[in-house]
Amino acid sequence: MIYLYIIIVLLILFLLMMISFLISFKSLYNREKFCPFECGFDSLISYNISFFISFYLFSLIFLVFDVEIILLLPIILVMMKMNFSYLTLCLFIYFMFILMLGLLIEWFDGSLEWSK
Repeated sequence: MIYLYIIIVLLILFLLMMISFLISFKSLYNREKFCPFECGFDSLISYNISFFISFYLFSLIFLVFDVEIILLLPIILVMMKMNFSYLTLCLFIYFMFILMLGLLIEWFDGSLEWSK
């Protein structure tokens, strides 16, 4: 009985895949659909456009520090539940040290300045 269900499910899947393949209109020569989208860039013109690397560098720094800030919330919640145990306090201080060290390195490197 289970084999009958498996065969029916496979037939329905195959039928749905064939229907979607037949009704989809794929254009092999539409260059704009196959180009990656980047905000502010026209995909139909030349790819040798100069862009400011500071935009990408600043957004990458933002993402790294945003993830680190998100990781701070569970540490604070654990500290509240465990009544400020020595281990969680050391973990929090160590994590904040790494966060501040990364910020200082980015600051002295000049990555946080908008105009270079």
